[in-house]
Amino acid sequence: MFRAYIGLIKKEIKQIRRDPIMLRIIFIAPVFQLLLLGYAINVDVKLLAADVYDYDQSQHSREFIKSFGAGEYFITSERITSPGQLPLWDLEERFKGGDAAIAVIIPEDFSKQLTAGKQTTVGMITDGADANAARSGIGYASQIVRQYSQRVTGMSMPLEMRHRFLYNPELESVCYMVPGIVATLLTMVTVMLTSMAIVRERETGTLEQISVTPISGTVLLMGKVTTFGILGLLEMAIAMAVGVLWFGIPFVGSPLLLFGLSALYLLTTLGMGMFFSTVTSTQQQAMFFAWFFTIFTILTAGFFTPISNMPGWMQAVTLINPMRYFMEIMRGIMLKGASVSDLLDQIVAIAIYGVTIFTLAALRFRKRTE
Repeated sequence: MFRAYIGLIKKEIKQIRRDPIMLRIIFIAPVFQLLLLGYAINVDVKLLAADVYDYDQSQHSREFIKSFGAGEYFITSERITSPGQLPLWDLEERFKGGDAAIAVIIPEDFSKQLTAGKQTTVGMITDGADANAARSGIGYASQIVRQYSQRVTGMSMPLEMRHRFLYNPELESVCYMVPGIVATLLTMVTVMLTSMAIVRERETGTLEQISVTPISGTVLLMGKVTTFGILGLLEMAIAMAVGVLWFGIPFVGSPLLLFGLSALYLLTTLGMGMFFSTVTSTQQQAMFFAWFFTIFTILTAGFFTPISNMPGWMQAVTLINPMRYFMEIMRGIMLKGASVSDLLDQIVAIAIYGVTIFTLAALRFRKRTE
């Protein structure tokens, strides 16, 4: 019995050693994922993009703005310099495009009131879509306002901060998480279904049987990916319905635009599934490749923590992640009502990724089936 047990262990080890792809997955993938987890997952909120609307244009207001940019919590950008009404359209466009997370409004009489020792108010408008970042941003801003007031006037009362949250006034984290979960589900389902289903047919021999029929390789390929794409969109619709009806997630954008861009994103996920099916020979290998790809995309898409929190080199890595752009599209349309013009950079990115990956995977797939 013991000899048989040892023999089975030796047999399994030999089988694993004969499979170089599986060896790479077993030993290299965990190390790579550990590095990603160590650098990508950072719950501290820092380097928030802050737009400053300075209507005072005084020495005091400039010093106040410098106090925001002095630490590692905000990156300030002055938007206007002339007095007038706050251009809400400009502010919302910045929020919808992800260019700003908070807006600081300095009134015209800021310096006059502060010098006279009278109470003056500074306004803060925050993108509440990411509840955690919004809470942290207001907390950091409150501390900066208090310290500046104490330094300039010797008191903490003359300078007051009033704030409001856009898109998620109650700061419920579920509003930020559910669109990210929907994007993750769409990615996982389509990549895994495509890669494993094609490999399964190759293992059972049905792919070769179909290839000798009058059905062309193009028709075979489109028939498969169309089916998996429809299943992915159906699951996405169900997940979104649960989010809206059960969790009460607001959907203020265009459903037609969201599903249209989701179909465009499917070119990437279905293309990756096809590519994995051409570089693997078993369903187990295909599953590991799809799983590893999904973990990488989730960790570097800003699902758990903002991308701005990551180190500079990790932020550069996220640029090659197509889910990053689709995650921004999901949250932008659902929570902020973003339009095509607001999401133009993200749309161009997923279009380039989708067409490139799908074309390369399709060419490789046809070559393997010929």
